[in-house]
Amino acid sequence: MTSLIDRLKGINLYLIGMMGAGKTTIGQQLAAALGYQFFDTDSVVEQATGQSVSDLFATQGEPAFRQLETQVLAELSTYRRLVIATGGGIVLERSNWSYLQHGVIIWLDVPVATLFDRLKSDTTRPLLQTADLLARLQTILEARQPLYQQADLQISITSEESPQAIANRILMNIPSVLKPDQSIADLN
Repeated sequence: MTSLIDRLKGINLYLIGMMGAGKTTIGQQLAAALGYQFFDTDSVVEQATGQSVSDLFATQGEPAFRQLETQVLAELSTYRRLVIATGGGIVLERSNWSYLQHGVIIWLDVPVATLFDRLKSDTTRPLLQTADLLARLQTILEARQPLYQQADLQISITSEESPQAIANRILMNIPSVLKPDQSIADLN
């Protein structure tokens, strides 16, 4: 682990993927393993505004939420040694990529059926308030998948794997996107 921490040279890890992919849970595991701080962009937006994401969507709309999300990402990206769980739609805003690309971008790729099982009773996500949740998840994933695929590392997740096992697999795979004795920041 020490050699990986040395090779990362303090660069941030950004977790992207669909809502319900486990970015927050796995991000906390990664941060603990690396001795990094953990942030969830949705939580930071909620703390900054004093409103839940659902309330922000309802009162200000998705564009206003996305603007706040970008501001949070811009601020967090100025720090080092962070694991950042991003909102599922953060990849939609082109300017966000300029922040994400200063770290290692990790896509948690979860099958739609697994996302459905995880989210079917969640009433807090504004984009999922629909009669046909499975179709909605499929539509969102199809729209975002080409953007998610731009990640440095794609981690396919099965429902049987524990968050700790997924975090360990990510840690084992990060060196594959780093050149010998070079951090990802040197590649951009």
